Amino acid sequence: MELFEQIRREYTHGVGTIKGVAQKFGVHRRVVREAVANAVPKPRKETKREKVKMAPVIPWIEGILEADQKAPRKQRHTAHRIWRRLKAERPEVDIAESTVRLYVRKRKIELGLVHGEVFIPQTYQWGQEGQVDWYEARAEIDGEQQKVYVFCMRSMGSGGAFHRAYPHASQQAFLEAHELAFEYFGGVFKTLRFDNLGSAVKKILRGHEREQNERFIAFRSHWGFESEFCMPAQGHEKGGVEGENGYYRRNHMVPVPKVGNWEELNAMLLAESKQDEQRMIGDRSLTVGAGMCQEREYLLPLAKEGFDLAAVYFPSVDGKGCVRVLTNFYSATPLEQWRAQGRWPASFDLFWEASKQRRGKQDGTRVMIDLLMVGRERGYDALRQAIEKTLEIGSSDVSVVLLLLNADRAGRRRSNEPVEIGELTRYDRPMPTTNNYDQLLKKWPDVGVIQ
Repeated sequence: MELFEQIRREYTHGVGTIKGVAQKFGVHRRVVREAVANAVPKPRKETKREKVKMAPVIPWIEGILEADQKAPRKQRHTAHRIWRRLKAERPEVDIAESTVRLYVRKRKIELGLVHGEVFIPQTYQWGQEGQVDWYEARAEIDGEQQKVYVFCMRSMGSGGAFHRAYPHASQQAFLEAHELAFEYFGGVFKTLRFDNLGSAVKKILRGHEREQNERFIAFRSHWGFESEFCMPAQGHEKGGVEGENGYYRRNHMVPVPKVGNWEELNAMLLAESKQDEQRMIGDRSLTVGAGMCQEREYLLPLAKEGFDLAAVYFPSVDGKGCVRVLTNFYSATPLEQWRAQGRWPASFDLFWEASKQRRGKQDGTRVMIDLLMVGRERGYDALRQAIEKTLEIGSSDVSVVLLLLNADRAGRRRSNEPVEIGELTRYDRPMPTTNNYDQLLKKWPDVGVIQ
């Protein structure tokens, strides 16, 4: 629009010729003629090119992007990840990564899924610094999707990284993962950089000073490394491990992994870390694996014995016969004793399994414990009958069991309270009559009855 205005002004008050204006502004004479004829440029015609090669896989890509809208935000497919899956799962379709990137970016903008991350490369000496962090992800373990906490230690020299998943980010898991990471790297980094996580820091003091956890101090002394902590809310101070977390989660935990147990999940994470040793980071001259081999010569040696990781607790038994350790509950009453005493019939196992499938393992087990507490009060035979009736009608709802228990109890109470029939006569009442309404007929003789 501004160019058209300048062309029109120059043609009217300046050079005055089509050729002269075109030479002055470096445009084609056709553009000058269009500007002279009309102050508003004509809309450009966009030629829509058919995506011949993309056509067979567009529904496949759309399915991935649609599923990503329900997936955790940090476990969605990148264009590179989609292209890698395309090469592996649809090898008959030969499409360049740039073509996939253009299409995926356009669709992500339309779906509101696009977001950007910035990484600034830095240079580190071999074996000088490792960075440590926890990050969250989702995984389907034994048919149940749940949150997992993944420990990550990244070498800032080689770019290698170790990942291990736990159900909770406890201090015991934190220390155990360190030792497994040291074994993976073949030595100990001179300095480890951390966030202000509770497993290591008790209190944040002025600047970078911290009141550290005593058990962490003993662990650090055992392995001989130094520790540094980031300023609060300054995650970029350990940007290496932050970037690694995002890269690993996008490339190895998308789609959400499905495994049978925690051991299988961690075996998968370790195998993916080994696979990443073949990649090149940025403009480095060595692969990650080659850098790790070279870095081992500069790491501190491994200790002859590991640190005592066992944590000692003194829990008490609650009214449900369970003890609590951290966030987990454990039975103090062996299940086999109940089976031997005849208080655990097969119907209990069926209801328990159905309850776990409906509510999840923890909530389903907690419901079963609550029912056993009710059985202690009402009688286990009554509980068994209520559970069996609930299963017969195809339900695994605890409220149905309690309803049947209460109904049975109320029925027994009513049957044990005989009532004399003669006593009910005091509730007798005379039948209603409409004779009093006849007085209205005497007062208003014209009023008739419609039949």
